[in-house]
Amino acid sequence: MPKGSPSPSLDGAIVPSDIAPMPASYESGLQELERLVGELESGQLPLDQLLESYRRGAALLAFCRDKLQAVEDQIKVLDAGSLKAWSAE
Repeated sequence: MPKGSPSPSLDGAIVPSDIAPMPASYESGLQELERLVGELESGQLPLDQLLESYRRGAALLAFCRDKLQAVEDQIKVLDAGSLKAWSAE
């Protein structure tokens, strides 16, 4: 298969073979996601770019959720398995 051409994924869907790597941090992922949302909401993207931006946004959303879950899991361990309510005392 030529480089850059779509290839089937495990579930049979066609995905580009040159997918952009995930960001280095939660903050950079969130920033890119916010930029993509702004572009999508503008209504100015051509259909093919709209679909690609949506796919990238879905991947970034999953990345950010995973990062947040990992931090929450670490906090649970540090708090002996129970999250405590925040109080600004």
